[in-house]
Amino acid sequence: MANVMAICGSLRKGSLNRMLMNASIAAAPAGMTIKEGPSYADFPIYNFDIQNSSGFPAQVDAYADAVRKADGLLIVSPEYNWTIPAGLKNMIDWLSRYKEVPFKDKPVAIQSVAGGLLGGSRMQYHLRQCLMSVDCFLFGKPEVIVNMGVSKFDAATGALKDQAAADLVKQQMEAFGKFIARVKD
Repeated sequence: MANVMAICGSLRKGSLNRMLMNASIAAAPAGMTIKEGPSYADFPIYNFDIQNSSGFPAQVDAYADAVRKADGLLIVSPEYNWTIPAGLKNMIDWLSRYKEVPFKDKPVAIQSVAGGLLGGSRMQYHLRQCLMSVDCFLFGKPEVIVNMGVSKFDAATGALKDQAAADLVKQQMEAFGKFIARVKD
């Protein structure tokens, strides 16, 4: 049984990326459980002076523990100004400072959705670069990059209504489950 922690790169409750994350949670194949991780919204901006003077904040320790306990991570994030949202990057920066980095050897799948043609692909590229520095095992294909996202979700329910995107999410989750099993062996 693979326990996957989902991380939403958008802190906004009604974000398209949260809707995509929820669709992915619902698409978990047999043998996989996906649950959203704790919030990182209240993390202070990373500053070595804070770490040096008082150690890691309690909410950062709790988040690090949640990442360590997960068999894999699913990060679903928007693209802000062609890159990773600041809050998500800040969380990664905090966790990268532990002597034993919680991300090390952790299988990670990435998804994004955006209103434009590129669907968050630039963010995915930058996030992959960032996660390489913390020694994750990055899942490759199939990639989930949902473009023109506003038209692919039901405005009232938040459900993913685009069948091609839903099929791709299902394919990625099934392949990610197999990837996690290979990495764990």
